[in-house]
Amino acid sequence: MAKGTATIGRDRYFTRIAMSGHPLTADEPSSNGGENRGPAPYDLLLASLGACTAITLRMYADRKQWPLESVEVDLELVRNADGAFEIERRLKPVGLDAEQATRLAEIAEKTPVTLTLKHGLPIHTSLAD
Repeated sequence: MAKGTATIGRDRYFTRIAMSGHPLTADEPSSNGGENRGPAPYDLLLASLGACTAITLRMYADRKQWPLESVEVDLELVRNADGAFEIERRLKPVGLDAEQATRLAEIAEKTPVTLTLKHGLPIHTSLAD
């Protein structure tokens, strides 16, 4: 499964992240006191959902041997009327007919990260030795 480490020093919110051996960074925008040297944490959350959606849809189209040229996954974190967060996801598949595109939208609702976010998951915090 996934494993990573996030490390912050004295830099104002700039965070170095290592996920499965891949380096990433995170920061806050200047409006929140950061230096905007990387995506903010919610941006990274959306990136994870977008990547999982795109990869899963590519796998599905390949398995079905559909002529999917590309798919763009647009994501936006918004607050609903009750003030709760929601994610708006819009798919832009290229090369498919309407029936195939509709099926991709159905599959997007079943991707692993989608299901994890919708169902939630426990987080256990402890102090390292």
